Amino acid sequence: MIKPLSDRILVEPAEAETKTQSGLFIPDNAKEKPMQGKVVAVGKGKKNDQGVVIPLEVGVGDMVLYGKYSGTEVSVDGKNYLIIKESDIFAIL
Repeated sequence: MIKPLSDRILVEPAEAETKTQSGLFIPDNAKEKPMQGKVVAVGKGKKNDQGVVIPLEVGVGDMVLYGKYSGTEVSVDGKNYLIIKESDIFAIL
């Protein structure tokens, strides 16, 4: 498993919607990138100027809302993840 460093967070993105509210199916090339996901792993936190580690506010298992184009996509064992900084997270759901 991936272990994020510093203030980085490993997120498993939620599945993109496959059909509209009216029941129409959305093709793969038209699907919106999900902007929420489940936290899978977190780093230890960011160090301040005095060298003290400031722990992250999010934890493993939290559902989070993040920016549409945030982070870096990675694939491990056939599963897609996103590595993002804590500052890219807007809210815990």
